[in-house]
Amino acid sequence: MKKRLVILGAGESGVGAAILAQQQGYDVFVSDGGVIKEAYKQELTAHSIAFEEARHTEASILNADEVMKSPGIPEKNELVKKIRAKGITIISEIELAYRYKGNSKIIAISGSNGKTTTTALTYHICKHGGSNCAMVGNIGYSFAKQVALDPKPLYIAEISSFQLDDIVTFRPDVAILTNITEDHLDRYEYKMENYISSKFRIAMNQQAEDVFIYSLDDAVTTESINNYHIKSTLAPFTMSKPLPQGAYLMNAKMHLKWKNEEMQMSIEDFALKGKHNHYNSMAASLAASAIDIRKEKIREALQTFESLEHRMEPVSSIKNVEFINDSKATNVNSTWFALESMEKPVILILGGVDKGNDYSLIKELVKEKVKAIVCMGIDNSKIHAAFEDVVPDIADTASARDAVQTAFSFAAKGDVVLLSPACASFDLFKNYEDRGKQFKQAVKEL
Repeated sequence: MKKRLVILGAGESGVGAAILAQQQGYDVFVSDGGVIKEAYKQELTAHSIAFEEARHTEASILNADEVMKSPGIPEKNELVKKIRAKGITIISEIELAYRYKGNSKIIAISGSNGKTTTTALTYHICKHGGSNCAMVGNIGYSFAKQVALDPKPLYIAEISSFQLDDIVTFRPDVAILTNITEDHLDRYEYKMENYISSKFRIAMNQQAEDVFIYSLDDAVTTESINNYHIKSTLAPFTMSKPLPQGAYLMNAKMHLKWKNEEMQMSIEDFALKGKHNHYNSMAASLAASAIDIRKEKIREALQTFESLEHRMEPVSSIKNVEFINDSKATNVNSTWFALESMEKPVILILGGVDKGNDYSLIKELVKEKVKAIVCMGIDNSKIHAAFEDVVPDIADTASARDAVQTAFSFAAKGDVVLLSPACASFDLFKNYEDRGKQFKQAVKEL
């Protein structure tokens, strides 16, 4: 009898998992409560995979041997509760991909902030260092689909806490935890300790020969690390002190120490600027060292990396006013990092769907660096309440074009207009990419 795998959600990860599972001989059925995108429907049809959309037929789901659910479906979903009640195992796409990866290695990156940049930078270093690798996971390409259709000896995977929640045997050779800050608490019963445990699952199955890379300067990580029995080799990175092994920053130089080798590099030579990016650069360099990429290749790659779209992306300079698109900053901490790296007076564009934001975290930085705030959301009352006593000008706008024009009117020569919203984008935009693209278009039209 074929093992029956039911997949909930026909997005990138669901369709990728369906293709891999079918290739491996499972009886596969895909069920999506919404409408499936045309491109994904075509893929499922091309691989002769049975699917349904705009409904969940319980009889066809609750007869599964295993269920793979999309990371977007929460535990409190009624169907998930029924699956659990029947004792059916629920796995995530990365668990399925891991089972069939063969002898390939995995570098897995998680964390509340910086994981996308760290993933892209690690991939850039490994590729530059001659490795035949693929970048997969949360960054946009299904890990399972890559394993099925174009397997590689090395996978660099960006992984969210939601994906880690449903792993069983997943074991990365190298795991990076960039940091842990409050985010997505609505999915973790509003308990920070649940979210922390979820993040530490990245190292759960690691063994002594594996490597766990983490920030010594992140208080939540260092206070929690001893609560988990981590067997892997620890590789910390820090800006506060020299280390015998790991990466540290002293006197504007990065020191990378791994096994018996050491490399030094001036942060002036990093393509990525800003303190938060120095952390990302240390983490990525350690990961590359752990899989034996040569030091000079790491050095060259750190100098040639180009930043990602919507992540501290320089858009244009108009009449000596710089415009920066940081639309991917969907929580307060991301905005903190963005502001922290600013050296010129800032006109800050904030707002959107608030996930329970605590704006007091950025109040000091706003006071120090921000001369005006432009709100871009449906309900901006919380932003006004948080900053009206520290910023003289706060304006409300309801579109990217309006926000850009208003921000430009507040700006003087030598200022920066920074879109770093600290919120999700679903009130006025499809997603953060759409918000970033509309922002860039509005800057072009000035």
